[in-house]
Amino acid sequence: FLMVRDIVHYAKENGILVGPGRGSAAGSIVSYILGITKIDPLKYNLLFERFLNPDRISMPDIDIDFNDTRRGEVISYIVERYGKENVAQIITFGTLGAKAVVRDVARVLGFSYQRADTIAKMIPAELNITLRKALDTEVDLRKLYEEESDVKKLFDIAFRLEGLPRNASTHAAGVIISDEKLWEYVPVCRGQNGEIVTQYSMYPLEKIGLLKMDILGLKTLTVINDAVNIVKRTKGIEIDMDAIDFSDKNTYDLLNKANTIGVFQLESSGMRELCRKIGLTQLEEIIALIALYRPGPMNMLEDYVQRKHGKIKVSYYHPLLEPVLKNTYGIMLYQEQVMQTASVLAGFTLAQADTLRRIMGKKITEKMREQEEIFIRGALKNKIKKDVAEKVFEAMAYFAGYGFNKSHSTAYAFIAYQTAYLKANYPVEFMASLLSSEIRNTDKITRYIEECKNINIRVLPPDINESFSSFTVVGDTVRFGLAAVKNVGEAAVSSIIKVRKEGGRFTSVMDFFKRVDSRAVNKKVIESLVRCGAFQSLHPNRAELFHNLDNLIDYMSVSHRDRQKGQISLFSLIDEEQAMGELFEFKPHEEWVKNELLKFEKELLGFYVTGHPLSRFEKLLKRCSADETDTLKDKKDGEEVRIGGIIASLKIATTRAKGEKMGIIRLEDLKGSVEVIAFPSVYKKYQEKIIEGAPVFVFGRMNMRDDIPKISVQDVFLLENFLDEVIASLYLNVTHPDKDIMSRINSIIDSNPGKCPVYLDISFPDDARIVIKAGDGKSVIPSEKTVNQFEDLLGEDTVWLKVANGNGNHRNNNRRK
Repeated sequence: FLMVRDIVHYAKENGILVGPGRGSAAGSIVSYILGITKIDPLKYNLLFERFLNPDRISMPDIDIDFNDTRRGEVISYIVERYGKENVAQIITFGTLGAKAVVRDVARVLGFSYQRADTIAKMIPAELNITLRKALDTEVDLRKLYEEESDVKKLFDIAFRLEGLPRNASTHAAGVIISDEKLWEYVPVCRGQNGEIVTQYSMYPLEKIGLLKMDILGLKTLTVINDAVNIVKRTKGIEIDMDAIDFSDKNTYDLLNKANTIGVFQLESSGMRELCRKIGLTQLEEIIALIALYRPGPMNMLEDYVQRKHGKIKVSYYHPLLEPVLKNTYGIMLYQEQVMQTASVLAGFTLAQADTLRRIMGKKITEKMREQEEIFIRGALKNKIKKDVAEKVFEAMAYFAGYGFNKSHSTAYAFIAYQTAYLKANYPVEFMASLLSSEIRNTDKITRYIEECKNINIRVLPPDINESFSSFTVVGDTVRFGLAAVKNVGEAAVSSIIKVRKEGGRFTSVMDFFKRVDSRAVNKKVIESLVRCGAFQSLHPNRAELFHNLDNLIDYMSVSHRDRQKGQISLFSLIDEEQAMGELFEFKPHEEWVKNELLKFEKELLGFYVTGHPLSRFEKLLKRCSADETDTLKDKKDGEEVRIGGIIASLKIATTRAKGEKMGIIRLEDLKGSVEVIAFPSVYKKYQEKIIEGAPVFVFGRMNMRDDIPKISVQDVFLLENFLDEVIASLYLNVTHPDKDIMSRINSIIDSNPGKCPVYLDISFPDDARIVIKAGDGKSVIPSEKTVNQFEDLLGEDTVWLKVANGNGNHRNNNRRK
């Protein structure tokens, strides 16, 4: 306890953010009093015995989170404090799993990459899958094994190697601290950075009695820390995140509107939907939400929601359990509630109750029977009927298998609330720190930029006067950092920021060239900054500045050289910047077109910032109920997909068997990107449309074999021609079907004649609905003009388009949910 307290104290004293607690240690009042954890276990009914008890003889397992960018400092302190010969990180061994062993053996046997990849992908993407199980369950794989001798040889060797260690690496969190020099107890080796690493992995180390501590880096703590620092810098407000109001109205409004993109643990589509359904009003409900949203308790979700809103009566197995289960509306959700039930009904000590919980969780049959007898005897002594006791024990056994550690859920709920609080009250600062934390993750940056747009925060390109290294808050906007620009290294960024700090903002392009160090900020750096728009505030025409750079650099070099020689010039007698500006003449050049500007942003920043080539098709895709990249993970293998996007990259591969061309496409929409495979027949049919930069609409099927969503494409259409080529019918959502509205609908149809039939989806005040065809001869051309006329009459989002594939087959697009 005191060693962990010492480490946490060091972090706090040095401005390193420490998490509120993790796992069962949050149930320890000793941890709370020592300042190791920040959660009062008495307030949230957390149990010390879930953490430690006399029947569980082991060292306290206290996992501590630190902001991830400074975790190394904490480990360095531990080494310095307890001795470099007494502290080590822990080795881990990567083993040969089913897919990995097939790929490795195939490589050694001389299989081509494509063939090895095809065979490996036939193994189901299932946790802990074995080669034997894969052969038993996958008919095609079994057939390959039986009919092709080289595949049989591959598998027969792989069977013997499967599960063996393949490589060694360092445990992500574990640190060992010893009273003696480590090599007195355990063999050691050097890690990649020269640090001492144990040659025993985690479990043998614990068995020989060494003390393991988990020093974890949590990115979310870095986000919180950075956001707090930005608020202090820009607003002069100091926020103590441990003392914020946990009943803040803005925070609960944000949660209940499901605006939780970027909020810790709550940003998945399922979590957002659950926030909306529950209607969160207190931290206890966020704790429950995190415990509920897991595979086991998922069937309790609807029951919890219905009970909370009074649609199902809350009931308890026995009146004595009301105080135990009241916060979860009678549902036994937490492991601690299973323990408390045993204590309240059958007189178990909490230590005995924890032992019972572990036996139930592991479903040890013989011990379960023994524990049931003890439980029933205790319940009878407490004047509880035997049939009630048996029913409660059965329920406990069921919930113990799924119950969540409330201490862990509470700690995560604290961090979830803190991030929601920052987003609700300081959205610009929070989003800037969130974007900075994911600067290398293209899909997440795309998603968070889209979220900024949704909450009315403008994200702007880098600016030579306003940007720092990472994402920067400027007023109510967020600017890209200079370090995000391709070809612009840390040395150049540091030099620019240092010059700006010492001499103030750059007043012109000339002023910039005069002041910066040309050795750190070279021509390549300046070209990249110009093309991505960083000089826009000093010289609005990017193309003109870019095409004058050579002359400008030459001109400025002469000036620098003259100054270094100490030559007296006209510039020393008058305002130097003004004189140079007047003497240097920019050769005019027409600005690049919008698409070219966007292309440079994408090339140099990795993202479209000032616009997106897909934006003009956003409404069209919405009307067609197109899928989006951020929801593909929820689809099943083989399920139909309909998605629009930009072909961000295209790689042409050839098949091994026939040498036919196929396309491997990176398709990007406004939410992220996905890999799309165009097999030879499809690529041959659509290769004129499958080109980089093309906005396309793709029909295909999900491929989830590697747990990473991919799409096998069937049809491809250019979005430019999409309305003419693919729309099968047009639906109008009519909520006020009076005579005037119907007459005006008829007029729009008659003034836009075409071949696309029109259907009226009519809603009545009593919730009745009918869908009727407008009538024979009442068809339209499904143009943007036609759609706009209907929406001007009926309101936004009242027109839905039903699409057909390349063969004219209608595809159901689930127009209304």
